[in-house]
Amino acid sequence: MTEMVARRVGRVLLIVAMLATIGCDRITKHVASSRLAGMPSASYFADTVRLAYVENSGGFLSLGAGLPAGARTAIFIVTTGLMLVILAVFAFRHRSSPWTAIGLALFVAGGTSNWIDRVVRGRVVDFLNIGIGSLRTGIFNVADVAIMLGVVAVVLGELRRGRAHLSAGR
Repeated sequence: MTEMVARRVGRVLLIVAMLATIGCDRITKHVASSRLAGMPSASYFADTVRLAYVENSGGFLSLGAGLPAGARTAIFIVTTGLMLVILAVFAFRHRSSPWTAIGLALFVAGGTSNWIDRVVRGRVVDFLNIGIGSLRTGIFNVADVAIMLGVVAVVLGELRRGRAHLSAGR
């Protein structure tokens, strides 16, 4: 396979991964909205997993939820939208390691799905909480998982690339 064909196949696979991630998040948020809203939280697997419907008008862990509506719009819709476009362009144009490309795709897909919530609803639907006893995560959604996996993949990709550069320099 030529390098050009390989790049095109890689780009198509990234688009498919992004669309699948966004689709999965949109579907799970729809189910959470229709089945969990207005209901008490539910606990599964000896209280390791909790499902509870929450609408988050802030960012990560509700940071910024108390800001005025105009500031939230500027930060969470305008600025985030611009950052997502820049990252998407970078992901498709930059010749990076497969880990980095996949990580950027997951990050952009998760961010885009949460961004869609903010544009359409003014807030993000969260519904998952995991932990043991009092050691628990905040409430999150599938897009948040994609964002975190994306960050981990980018870090791993860049660490591997850095190690390869060090090895080549010896």
